[in-house]
Amino acid sequence: MTTHRSAGLLQRFVDGSLVKQILLGLVLGILLAWISTPAAIATGILGTLFVSALKAVAPVLVLMLVMASIAGHQQGQRTHLRPVLVLYLLGTFTAALTAVLASFLFPSTLQLVPGASDITPPSGIIEVLRGLLTSMIANPVTAIMEANYIGILVWAVGLGFALRHSSETTKKMVQDMSGAVTFMVRIVIRFAPIGIFGLVSSTLATSGFGALLGYAQLLVVLVGCMAFVALVINPLLVYWKIRRNPYPLVFTCLRESGVTAFFTRSSAANIPVNMTLCEKLNLDRDTYSVSIPLGATINMAGAAITITVLALAAVHTLGITVDLPTALLLSVVASLCACGASGVAGGSLLLIPLACNMFGISNDVAMQVVAVGFIIGVLQDSCETALNSSTDVLFTAAVCQAEDERLVKNALRS
Repeated sequence: MTTHRSAGLLQRFVDGSLVKQILLGLVLGILLAWISTPAAIATGILGTLFVSALKAVAPVLVLMLVMASIAGHQQGQRTHLRPVLVLYLLGTFTAALTAVLASFLFPSTLQLVPGASDITPPSGIIEVLRGLLTSMIANPVTAIMEANYIGILVWAVGLGFALRHSSETTKKMVQDMSGAVTFMVRIVIRFAPIGIFGLVSSTLATSGFGALLGYAQLLVVLVGCMAFVALVINPLLVYWKIRRNPYPLVFTCLRESGVTAFFTRSSAANIPVNMTLCEKLNLDRDTYSVSIPLGATINMAGAAITITVLALAAVHTLGITVDLPTALLLSVVASLCACGASGVAGGSLLLIPLACNMFGISNDVAMQVVAVGFIIGVLQDSCETALNSSTDVLFTAAVCQAEDERLVKNALRS
């Protein structure tokens, strides 16, 4: 009797709505942190295991999916990567522009704190680009071990093209391996509610949000910019592609990708979640198997906002006057820096000194701004990752759906 009941509960868990289960895990995590701090800290292991499992499976998933997609690509079949890439770059630039406008409308100042002395930011945009190029030619085993997605993409594309000349049996084996890895990903994602429960409870118990109160206005500008991009700019870009109400698709991506990304705080860990959502939306596999890992590397609207807002906050704190052309140039620089954020240890925060350098701000002061970034990172990094990762699948879906509708219209005309 007990065995049947346990099996029934397990089946109900597997078949239940993942989004509802994640929301339940979120609520239970908040309650546990409120009731018992030691117990909440102890459950942090559940979140750590979940994020580690996602990070472990993501590099192999990207390698196998991209390799299988390119190897099995049929001659004359389009992958629609160019319009997705255009949306990625356009979205990142408009996010930086939005951050510039918001920073001038609602100027923020910082309570500067001592900077971290054990981290070294890149000295310029050339060093950022050099880091990206170095990542491209990494050893494939090292790339997988270190989750270097630029290197993984290069090797996956190269092996995929090489395997186009292999036998059908070999191609079938690659496709089967890709399917096996995808199955493993589905198993990991089913544990998302438990992982979110552990992440929320331990984060609230250890950090809380008391440290953020001193930077309330800065956080309002940061999070407000990200919300504006997610709910206004992105829908406009999606409408431009699909020519119909974009919000059902926008809310689907925010609910099923953004929520998970918010708590894992890792675009790489969210790649399997995005791949699963693309499959659920019935998108073109040849497109999303490349565009999703590529988006996790270069589609960084949230990073562009973080770099811009914190750099201009430093400018306002020091009383430096900024004219319109310089502000526009900052948007371009922040966009380029954001696209290279994945090639820099520490991500977007360590690219802030590069933007500060435009205004003659010393490295010592710039590193104090970075230290402020680490303080507000509990919320800033979560919102940034949620925006970045949900936008990957949103723009991919917009392009795929627009192309499907175009093909249907052409078929009806003929």
